[in-house]
Amino acid sequence: MTFQKVNLRMLAESLNAQLSGNETAEVSSVTHDSRQAREGSLFAAIRGLTMDGHRFIDDVIRRGAVGIISEFDPPNQFKGAWLKVADARESLAKAASVIYGNPSHDIKLVGITGTNGKTTTTYLCFALAEANGEKAAMLTTVEYRIGEKSVEAIRTTPEASDTNKFLRESVEMGCQTAVMETSSQAIDLHRCDWLRFKVGIFTNLTRDHLDYHLTMENYFDAKKKLFDGRLGEKPASCVINIDDEWGAKLANQLKANGQRVLTFAQDNQADLTAENIEVSLIKGTSFLLKTPNRERQITSPLVGRPHVYNMLAATAASLELGFDLDKIVNGLETCVGAPGRFERVQHDRDFAVVVDYAHSDDALLNTLKTARDLTKGRIITVFGCGGDRDKTKRVPMGEVAGRNSDLVIVTSDNPRTEEPLKIIEQIEVGLKNTNCPFLSISDRREAIHQAISKAKPDDVVIIAGKGHETYQIVGNEKYHFDDREIAREALDKLKDE
Repeated sequence: MTFQKVNLRMLAESLNAQLSGNETAEVSSVTHDSRQAREGSLFAAIRGLTMDGHRFIDDVIRRGAVGIISEFDPPNQFKGAWLKVADARESLAKAASVIYGNPSHDIKLVGITGTNGKTTTTYLCFALAEANGEKAAMLTTVEYRIGEKSVEAIRTTPEASDTNKFLRESVEMGCQTAVMETSSQAIDLHRCDWLRFKVGIFTNLTRDHLDYHLTMENYFDAKKKLFDGRLGEKPASCVINIDDEWGAKLANQLKANGQRVLTFAQDNQADLTAENIEVSLIKGTSFLLKTPNRERQITSPLVGRPHVYNMLAATAASLELGFDLDKIVNGLETCVGAPGRFERVQHDRDFAVVVDYAHSDDALLNTLKTARDLTKGRIITVFGCGGDRDKTKRVPMGEVAGRNSDLVIVTSDNPRTEEPLKIIEQIEVGLKNTNCPFLSISDRREAIHQAISKAKPDDVVIIAGKGHETYQIVGNEKYHFDDREIAREALDKLKDE
């Protein structure tokens, strides 16, 4: 990949930075990660909650970095260039956009935000672009992909320097469309600043991340930044779910500001709607797609009404990108979605096993409602809650599981530095508000084995919370753990008994 070199004095002017040191140096890359610093790099020293980038200044200079972005004055006798700025994260985003040549201006970029549905909608948008003959790229919770080239994702939305570098590489590799998940925290931390979005998608807003945002109003406001211009530019088009009360509020506000808004819904009148929805574990989901101008019958391998919202969102965005409706339909009917999103574990028993990423009360409710619509037997739910994350959703998740399951097995998710049994006790408070029988088994492998061993004909076993993840974090250690593998292990054990 080729990089243009940017004069440090010119860059400092664009950042409104106070520059000291070598003003004529040329910069070819920018990073927040000291391990990525190299000859010609600019290093943004960010002071986070657990790590202070200033600790690595000597290291990045030894690696060849030409300068530092910081909110503080340079240390005594510092020999490199120093750019003192008001906000290091915001400046990192602006610097990345400039240094990598504003790559979001050279590609049709779709940004997707919301509590649930972001990943599947991203996969759908990617598939619909390919169905229309375009090479596409995507940044998701699961993977970062350019065409067929893929690497495992580090986080849902990368830092601005990584995103701009990724987009520049995508452009150079011939991509015409790129799709990315934009999490509320990433937006709030300026990771999406100065990106030019052709389309912004709002899926929904339900309780999550309140440990960070504190209130639903703050959470909504962070999402709203994707649409209202506070990131630098407004999207050319806004695609909004108006069955969601926060989405309806957002659509009204954006329309009042004169922005282009395309709405979608299942229950309300909207620009794109779905009628005659039918869902089957065997056949997938079918519905009548109604767009502003035409109708098409859709049969998708994705299972569940929540996926209908995702398909409506992706279709609306694709129409705004100028894609052909018949090719969109072909893409919808062949896309299998994202890993770990109501993913069926294949086996020959007379019950179903489903792995799903649901890790909020609303997402779990949607998953269990989908399962209830599809099964003649019982629903056995295995789930836990992540440690060092939003504690306010633990009781509600227990209640949702209890009210919508026939048996619940509470277990560990990624406990991180919290005591697993204490997390389970908090979930149990919600379960005890229901009449559902439950077991508490801290060991997730044992919990999955127990659930599958108890399944009878026509039952559905839902293993929720981790989805595509292939690890479990206990303390500060990360271990290999894949719910799908453990489920197959448990199913194989049944054959031997």
